[in-house]
Amino acid sequence: MWNVWKIWLCFGAVLLSCSGYTWPLPDQLSAAQQRELKELQRDVETEISDICCNNGLKRCCVETKKSLAERKIEEWEELIDSLKELKSTPDEEKAMKWLEEYNEELRQRQAKSAEASWAQSTNITDENAAKVVDVTMELTKWSLKKMEEGKKFDTSGFSDDVKRQFGMITKSGSSSDEEKTRKVAEIGTELEKIYSTSTACLPSGTCLKLDPDLEGILAKSRDYDRLTWAWLSWRDAVGPPMKDKYAEWVALMNEGAQENGYADKGVIWRGAYEMPNDTLEEMVDGVWEKVKPLYTQLHAYVRRKLSETYGEDKVLTTGHIPAHLFGNMWAQQWNNIYDIVVPFPDQPAIDVSDTMVEQGYDPLRMFKTAEAFFVSIGLRPMPQTFWDKSMITRPDDREVVCHGSAWDFYHLPGDTDVRIKMCTKVNQEDLQTIHHEMGHVEYYLTYEDQKTLYRGGANPGFHEAVGDTIALSVNTPGHLKKIGLLQNIEGNHGIEFQINELLKMALSKVAFLPFGLLIDKWRWRVFSGDITPDKYNTEWWNLRMKYQGIKPPVERTDEDFDPGAKYHIPSGTPYIRYFFSFVAQFQFQQALCEEAGHEGPLHTCDIYQSKKAGAKLKNMLSMGESKPWPEAMKAITGQDKLDPSAILKYFEPLEKWLREQNKNEELGWE
Repeated sequence: MWNVWKIWLCFGAVLLSCSGYTWPLPDQLSAAQQRELKELQRDVETEISDICCNNGLKRCCVETKKSLAERKIEEWEELIDSLKELKSTPDEEKAMKWLEEYNEELRQRQAKSAEASWAQSTNITDENAAKVVDVTMELTKWSLKKMEEGKKFDTSGFSDDVKRQFGMITKSGSSSDEEKTRKVAEIGTELEKIYSTSTACLPSGTCLKLDPDLEGILAKSRDYDRLTWAWLSWRDAVGPPMKDKYAEWVALMNEGAQENGYADKGVIWRGAYEMPNDTLEEMVDGVWEKVKPLYTQLHAYVRRKLSETYGEDKVLTTGHIPAHLFGNMWAQQWNNIYDIVVPFPDQPAIDVSDTMVEQGYDPLRMFKTAEAFFVSIGLRPMPQTFWDKSMITRPDDREVVCHGSAWDFYHLPGDTDVRIKMCTKVNQEDLQTIHHEMGHVEYYLTYEDQKTLYRGGANPGFHEAVGDTIALSVNTPGHLKKIGLLQNIEGNHGIEFQINELLKMALSKVAFLPFGLLIDKWRWRVFSGDITPDKYNTEWWNLRMKYQGIKPPVERTDEDFDPGAKYHIPSGTPYIRYFFSFVAQFQFQQALCEEAGHEGPLHTCDIYQSKKAGAKLKNMLSMGESKPWPEAMKAITGQDKLDPSAILKYFEPLEKWLREQNKNEELGWE
């Protein structure tokens, strides 16, 4: 190890000896190391003097002495930092050995946990649910034990990498009370079971599942009363059985957090973003304020179109919009009502769902199409185990969790096991979802060489953004034409065609932003105690009205529990990651398009087959969770913050058009 830093030190000496710069001696090094560093300094300076100054190289020795010193001081300080990284005391060596063993055991336990959860998600039974609880208990007990062991190390003098790992290990929100830990796992499993197995039954006795039945009604029906029935029936089916269980789950989660020194569970969730002084909410609020004007314009335009469709007695042209009219069970994305709001109906439509059916696409071909995109930019093909073990269609013989998800089973490189679970339907929306989920898998594959602790996204939002970045290319007319799904549209497209396509994209991306923000705003306040169980539903709708400008189509009370109708609430999955992702993906896309040499508007960019763009993306993916997310953001975008300027640039032509359309509208809803 010492020889390695000698090489770097000599390199630094070449840069600095001729400058007249005085070499600093880092007091963080041991006395023996400092003595050797001094001796090495003298040796190198002698050689540099012989090579440089004594051979008449005045540019090196005299002419640029001052400027060279000024220019290279920072490089020397970076060299000292690298020396500190290489420094290893006996205590740190012991800690590194402990970490090595910890990471390997964590990998094995994560693999076991993933297998148990996969079994339950792909075959919902009481037996499999019990196994999930048991494995979760084992992992939690082990993690708590190792956390206490980790706290015994004095990490103050350790290298940054070692400190980072210990910091991750010694942050926990789990209770040391085994019974409480088991109860948390049991309630979590029960909440997910309620969500995944509930149905809404017609008077005839026919019972409908959420996916594809109820979601299909919301997406396709234009009957106001039928939409109301489907919207209400789902909430009445899942909400009441969940409410008390959810309140108990929140209390137990908070007890675990407080036992470990945190105010509440929300603090731990926000801590995943490593923001100084718990400023995550401040950051996302600032981003929202910048994109809100665009959302407000979209909201006003859609409100008017819905009023024209359903009548002003059902949808006023001012105020809030009824939540069941957006083509989506949660009004989180509005793309299913594109037929209602399309600006220029005579322009050709870019929905290749029918073409996919005509060309004989099935779920397997859709997954192969997504794989081909990632491979085209230099990322890895799916391993054979992916094709052998993934669940890409809904089985007929058992209950499953259909919500699409990607899975890492934490195998060693060379024995990779990654999967996707999804009840795929042959349409363009699911083709986009497949690219999203496979983006997660590519992230898993690219950082699999990292330590187990670092086998994660730079933050949770990064993981969500990767596949969606690819989907921005996939949905362009140019790309769909390249892969043979778009055959009847030629040449450059006029402004009307572009406005149509941008509006369709905005119905998915811009419409989502306030929803992505408010979910965790509600939960953070639930965890903090600001929202109590008797006000769960009222405060839920207050936030939805405030941020989304929507309202329930029928009266709701605090006897209801409408948050439970959204999967991420009963599953306990933090949601601010999606808000982060929906902004960051446009930053990623802009950077990758520049790398690919794209010319033209950002919304027309397709990075398909660009190895340069893929290399830039791969570089960021390979970092995993080894560095704070601003460093990963800088690696791909050159910026170290979440910046909405790229999404605003993407939709700039649309916003200009919307402002003209809405010049006589009353904007907003308050």
